[in-house]
Amino acid sequence: MSPDRVTLYSNAQRQFDLAADALDLDPRMRAILRVPQRELIVNFPVQKDDKSIEVFTGYRVQHNITRGPAKGGIRFHPRVTLDDVRALSMIMTWKCATVNIPYGGAKGAVIVDPRALSIHELERLTRRYTSEISVLIGPDRDIPAPDVGTDAQVMAWVMDTISMHRGHTVPAVVTGKPLEIGGSHGRDQATARGLLYVVREAAEALSLSLAGARVAIQGFGKVGATVARLLDDMGATVVAVSDSSGGIYNPRGLDVGAVFGYKAHHGRLAGYREAEPISHSDLLELPVEVLVPASLSTQISGINAARIRARIIGEAANAPITPEADEVLFGNGVFVIPDILAGAGGVTVSYFEWVQGLQEFFWTEREVNAQLERVMVGAFRSVLRAAQERRVTMRTAAYLQAVERVAQATRIRGIYP
Repeated sequence: MSPDRVTLYSNAQRQFDLAADALDLDPRMRAILRVPQRELIVNFPVQKDDKSIEVFTGYRVQHNITRGPAKGGIRFHPRVTLDDVRALSMIMTWKCATVNIPYGGAKGAVIVDPRALSIHELERLTRRYTSEISVLIGPDRDIPAPDVGTDAQVMAWVMDTISMHRGHTVPAVVTGKPLEIGGSHGRDQATARGLLYVVREAAEALSLSLAGARVAIQGFGKVGATVARLLDDMGATVVAVSDSSGGIYNPRGLDVGAVFGYKAHHGRLAGYREAEPISHSDLLELPVEVLVPASLSTQISGINAARIRARIIGEAANAPITPEADEVLFGNGVFVIPDILAGAGGVTVSYFEWVQGLQEFFWTEREVNAQLERVMVGAFRSVLRAAQERRVTMRTAAYLQAVERVAQATRIRGIYP
């Protein structure tokens, strides 16, 4: 297991410990909230197109379900580990509590490279994995969603599998579904749009205009690319973006529409001629007003934190900044919007989709976006107020609110039996 994989879970636990210390959390409560409540490991066979059989390993981890059903994505990735899933399930608990929606945190994964499978193999793997974790999931128990390596089609297969088991259609068992089978308007852009709202609020708090502000985005996937388009529409100047092939940088600003077109045609950013190449690490250190890490975890650490020159960092990725780096950035006056707040737009609109599915009453995209803005702006202002009152980082303030909400719910419910 590589060190960065271990760090993701240890960092998640360390962030919790910092909040627990600040709250003077009872040791018994700390013991309950510091580890996942349930962990399911499944090894299951899938028949390949050539009739051979391959056995895959999958996980579903529920960190906490005190405030409501578990909520969290399903990740298909060749290097995902159980520690990754533990960490991400814990982050989901705090993310849901930060924006105060009635969910607990969960996460699922299968160790697989989905790009190496045919569409039929991917469907068979999804359906068999769904069958294996069906003992845990359900609209009132645990509601999966898309994550790295999965999409709306995968969620459709999950929904259909559970529905076939139950003998009736169960649309609220997953979120992130296609619109045609009960998905929500606005879900595709929800994470990026939620980040946009809190970056806008942070800029206002710093008396910084986003019009003309320089932006660098590490990660040009679904979230990062959408953030680039939305910020460009607001008048910001996107100067650098990167994907798995590398980064591109133009200090005068990128033509975001042209970059989209190039990526769609070539499948990568490398080779784009209207900008100079730049590494992922160098992109993080550019002189910009807004930096959006939307790729991997632990990208900003004690090693490079002092060289970060952005005024605002909006964490679209999970845990892209280590605790050591947090201290350095805070000391240097960098305004960090933590992942459990900045990245909560997706789960917020997933909550809206779940509610719509249960009620079978659907909202327009304008209504969804308006409700998303209300939730994200309200959460940001609450966290900012706590940070200013306590003189702590935004991350610490968000964790203090989230952990206290979950702890209070646990105290009220009590310990069974």
